[in-house]
Amino acid sequence: MESTVESLNAAYQDFISAATVVLESRQSFGGEETPATAAALESFKQKWELFRVACDQAEELVESVRQRIGSECLVDEATGGGASGAASQGIPPISAVRLEQMSKAVRWLVIDLQHGSGGAAGGVAGGGAGHGGGAHLHGTGPTGFDARFSEDGAQ
Repeated sequence: MESTVESLNAAYQDFISAATVVLESRQSFGGEETPATAAALESFKQKWELFRVACDQAEELVESVRQRIGSECLVDEATGGGASGAASQGIPPISAVRLEQMSKAVRWLVIDLQHGSGGAAGGVAGGGAGHGGGAHLHGTGPTGFDARFSEDGAQ
């Protein structure tokens, strides 16, 4: 994270320096277009693009950290690990592994629905990396829970 912040700061400083050079170049030549002002402007454009790339990278890092914190909070909440966890509210906790499995199944359902496959309407079990299409049912009962997981029968 520190390197991303340093990168962003360096790109910003380069961008500001290039803007200063453009302004000084235009001022020294009375606002006329010269090869020097054209070169300064081209350098400014390049520094602007580099600054935008650094901003995008920083934004990606922030989003990644935000998602990780959100996931950790969700796991704490579901497993009773947090102070206001589900266990304190009388809801039995579930395992973090099971929570991850359910989360993946939901993600695959969303992907299937976005692609208009419609094959995901029957249940949520079986989705995951490389499942090859719509979510598949694996021994799901009338409640839609996967019979392979003991926690499902208790819910």
